Amino acid sequence: MTAFRADLLEEKRRKRERRAWFLTAGFAATVIIAGIMGGIFWRWALSDMPSLPANLEILADVRRENSITLLDMNGAVIDVRGPLYGSPVELDLLPDHVAQAFIAIEDQRFYEHSGVDLRGTLRAVFANLRAGATVQGGSTITMQLVKNLVLTPERSMRRKIQEMRLAWQLERRLSKDEILQLYLNRIYFGANAYGIEAAARRYFQKSAAELTIAEAAMLAALPKAPSRLDPTSNLSAARQRAAIVLEAMEEAGFITAEQRAEAEANPASPIEPEPETYRDPAVFGYVFDYAVQLAAAELVVLPADAIIQVTIDADLQEAAHRTLTARMDEESEAQGAGEAALLAMTPDGAVRAMVGGRDYLATQYNRAAQARRQPGSAFKPIVYLAAIEAGASPFSVYYDEPIDLEGWQPRNFGGNYRGRVTLQEALRRSINTVSAQIIDEIGPETVVDMAGRLGIETELPPLPALSLGAVEVTLLELTAAYSTIANSGTRHRARFLQRITNSRGDVLWEHPATEPEQVVEVADALTISTMMQDIVLSGTGTAARLPDRPTAGKTGTSQSFRDAWFLGYSADYIAGVWVGNDDDTPTNNVTGGGLPARIWRDFMMAAHNNLPARLLAAPAPRERSAHEEELAAFYSELLNAFEAEVNAIP
Repeated sequence: MTAFRADLLEEKRRKRERRAWFLTAGFAATVIIAGIMGGIFWRWALSDMPSLPANLEILADVRRENSITLLDMNGAVIDVRGPLYGSPVELDLLPDHVAQAFIAIEDQRFYEHSGVDLRGTLRAVFANLRAGATVQGGSTITMQLVKNLVLTPERSMRRKIQEMRLAWQLERRLSKDEILQLYLNRIYFGANAYGIEAAARRYFQKSAAELTIAEAAMLAALPKAPSRLDPTSNLSAARQRAAIVLEAMEEAGFITAEQRAEAEANPASPIEPEPETYRDPAVFGYVFDYAVQLAAAELVVLPADAIIQVTIDADLQEAAHRTLTARMDEESEAQGAGEAALLAMTPDGAVRAMVGGRDYLATQYNRAAQARRQPGSAFKPIVYLAAIEAGASPFSVYYDEPIDLEGWQPRNFGGNYRGRVTLQEALRRSINTVSAQIIDEIGPETVVDMAGRLGIETELPPLPALSLGAVEVTLLELTAAYSTIANSGTRHRARFLQRITNSRGDVLWEHPATEPEQVVEVADALTISTMMQDIVLSGTGTAARLPDRPTAGKTGTSQSFRDAWFLGYSADYIAGVWVGNDDDTPTNNVTGGGLPARIWRDFMMAAHNNLPARLLAAPAPRERSAHEEELAAFYSELLNAFEAEVNAIP
């Protein structure tokens, strides 16, 4: 009996050992399998999960589509390209009902969960199973923020798991209010509007800080289906969804039954923007492109929400476009000139109007800033100013006759010669032989130096043909050079950009304050300016003459009538006009004193409307008869001969 009992106890012991072994082996196998499955799960779900940025402040800008807002000289919006981003708003500056509307419809337990609402997720799962379709979403506001700013648009269980994990991580690094504020500033509301401020202005023409309960409910309704619920195209659907938001707000205790009833009785209605909120791209397209080009050069990489303020006067820009296109529509076909450009600036160098061509929508090539064309005689004021600086005067005598300068034989327009002339008459009549003699006397390098000081930034070749404008320059830089003459020899560098900021108001670049530079003696600049007034009064530029104020200017026509120019100035504006063909084919004998001068006059008449007439800094020329010009030339020649005799005496 004792032996039997001992055997029985031994058998029980062995069974316990086998059971323990099996349990241990089973547990080990379970751990191993779980580890393998966990590894597989991690590799499937989390191995390629993106991480949150180290600096969470960049979430305010990440994944923004490029948006550029262009402002005129007064800060008024000219146009917006790309999405509309509102300025970020602080949560505590919004009425409570704005944030509450979003919490009520999107995530009522927002302040209770840790980024993932497990209760809400399970409720959504059961609701979807009962319906046999997705009727509820389990995403919290934090999960939606992560989905929009960090993850891909993929819709899968794998992506949902990543969304949940990143939401937990985000909640550990940001406060609830910071997450909600970021959400409101980045969510898409349709109609190209991102952020609560942009949406409030887009749909209701007001700041988000001024939204009513009904308006907040309508905006909170939109993120579910921004296109389908767009109140500007489907107001009925938007109001139905807004009513659901109001119901949720009451259930959450955010508003009373009376407030809900009042909001439902007076539902929100979108307000269409003013007809001229944005300016016509056909008028401002060249301005926009040039602004972006310059801004990109300054910053290298533009922010996604760049706001660029330029020096353009929007009303003056419209006047420039209107006058140029009207005159070209009337005359261009007969004149054989397909294109034109106009640029205007104030004496301080600020570009106020830039028309790069007749039709921006047809071609975006900016002939005011990009095209390099031969200015012809429009370059002569630079040559003559260099001569004056070298000691010449308006009454210096030259002989207009056939000349040969080492094989170069420049001819006058029309082939006529006038014999003995003064420097002033030569400029007024745009005599080529005199310009050629001047550059032969003072040297091409002297003219190149003068051009650079005045504002010609193109590197010019020091050749004799420079005297006739046989070089290529832009309308912008030639107008800037005339501006220096108008400013009595003081150079204000041309400026187009005023300021670059982002939607948060950070100043990324601002035009530096620079002192103007006196590049030419005042007396010399005033002398050439007086001579240029004579061109408009009785020379080649009479078609540009304004009836109520003094102006100065110069015509220009390149070889074979390929380019025609008129540039000039009043006390208020400096403007230049170019006319020609993009393919460099000749026009039908268009000269600078014809079509370009008429366009210039049309524009300047519009620009000076209601402005008081002001005198130029330079005195007006005294009008002389042909006989008086001959006498002046005779006595000037006699004086020169006398001085030569005196200088020859030992």
